[in-house]
Amino acid sequence: MSEPVILSFVCYQWGYGAADLAGTSRMQYPAGIRPIRVPCTGKFDIAYALRAFQKGADAVFVVGWKPGECAFESGNFKAEDRVKLTKQLLEEMGISGERIEMYFMSGADAGKFLEASNEMTERVKKLGPNPLKG
Repeated sequence: MSEPVILSFVCYQWGYGAADLAGTSRMQYPAGIRPIRVPCTGKFDIAYALRAFQKGADAVFVVGWKPGECAFESGNFKAEDRVKLTKQLLEEMGISGERIEMYFMSGADAGKFLEASNEMTERVKKLGPNPLKG
């Protein structure tokens, strides 16, 4: 299997900081990770994930601020609920709910971003490519 393509929807204020710090610290996360900034993970929509899978992404993960510390109070909890619902939808579609996950971290957690990226990449390698590809 070639390098899996994994979209990461990251909170502009904190999740993106972790991804950026990982890069500037020269931490090597998998090349297939594609961070996408969102104003708040509360703006993450199930349609984003479903569209990503339709377009061939092998997995999606969402990175929000630590529980109880979201700048918009509950955005990260809204995202977590949407990720759980998306897992159920993917299972019903026969794609596997394991292809989406939610992670919580701060902008200083470059190591956690690296761990999340590696975990999702290994998970996809076990699951195989997105069945909707090609």
